Amino acid sequence: MASFVDRAALALKAGNGGNGAVSFHREKFVQNGGPDGGDGGVGGDIVFVADRNMHTLMDFRYRRKYMAEDGANGADARRTGKSGETLVIRVPVGTIIKDKETDQVVADMFEDGERRVLLRGGRGGHGNARFATPTRQAPNFAKPGQKTEWRDFVLELKTIADVGLVGFPNVGKSSILTAVSAARPKIGNYPFTTLTPNLGIVSHKGVSFAMADIPGLIEHASEGAGLGFSFLRHVERTRLLIHVVDASGSEGRDPVQDLATINRELSRYGDLADRPQLIAANKMDLPGAQDHVPRLREAAGRVPVFPVSAATGQGFPALLDEVIKLLAELPEAERFPEAVYDPEPQVTGYEVLKQDGVYILSGPSMDNLIGTVNFDDYQSLQWFHRTLRRSGAIDRLRAAGAKEGDTVEIGDLSFDFVE
Repeated sequence: MASFVDRAALALKAGNGGNGAVSFHREKFVQNGGPDGGDGGVGGDIVFVADRNMHTLMDFRYRRKYMAEDGANGADARRTGKSGETLVIRVPVGTIIKDKETDQVVADMFEDGERRVLLRGGRGGHGNARFATPTRQAPNFAKPGQKTEWRDFVLELKTIADVGLVGFPNVGKSSILTAVSAARPKIGNYPFTTLTPNLGIVSHKGVSFAMADIPGLIEHASEGAGLGFSFLRHVERTRLLIHVVDASGSEGRDPVQDLATINRELSRYGDLADRPQLIAANKMDLPGAQDHVPRLREAAGRVPVFPVSAATGQGFPALLDEVIKLLAELPEAERFPEAVYDPEPQVTGYEVLKQDGVYILSGPSMDNLIGTVNFDDYQSLQWFHRTLRRSGAIDRLRAAGAKEGDTVEIGDLSFDFVE
């Protein structure tokens, strides 16, 4: 299975925004040039693109961390820093992206060429030119760029096919795919020959559809036994299931029991038991196969049973006639429901703590605020105190019990609380 990966965990980080510049216009014969610090550049986004030429998540087996480029800092003469390059990550069509913390689907890469912005870069900080007012003509401070955080996601590849072949190992699913399409999956006379889903395009009477050969299931597959747990997800998007059974019992198993076992495993995994189904009684060219067909039809109830032989080509026209008839009636495959998701940087909020008589303001908002202040500049300190009041931090400190003269800490900064 080394060449096929259908699940990967990634840590992603969009680019930080560049810092605004503190600069003043300098020119010969101009004594008091005004502030001309430019804004920082915007950090790079992380964008996912669905690519039909990819068939596995193998690219993410050894590389698990991806980070977009940071925005450049602003410069003098009101020059804005260069924005960070967007990081484009290509994934196979059919890949869903989940937020690892909530396990919710945030993106379903359903169509070839589909682009989704998963994380947006941080905004660039304002240069000091932005803070000039009639009463504050020489601001000696600027705003830092918005910082982004690492976020964890899980990618899962769920094959998009119209028809899925399911059944025990070695019942002939790969042989059937070979017989009806141009696909050439690995075929061998031993269990678990197929280790990855194989896709083939079947054309019959002018109608084409995608068929997937899903690796063999066994009893307790829905609980992780064999390969079933890993690959049942590839059946989730199929519109129609063809349940392949070995009608000859050549592996020493009863085909009727096989039918019941696989249906039981499908019923334990989502709504697969309710998926429209046909039964292909394979290996009809072997002795004893014909004797089991009546038993299979009785056990199948209303589900049609088609005696076929991948070795001789027997029975496939009738089976494919029924497939295209059902596909014309069935709804198209649908996207997975997506949770409400915000790709913007999550850097808001703060909390008030009290430790050993000291009141501590901590959180992304406070960290961002501290980065804006030039503590050697009186105007910058005034702006800092006004911002604390506007943000409600002073009121929250008072509600937490802070009184005149108590010590307040934000990061490495300590100051006395003043009403």
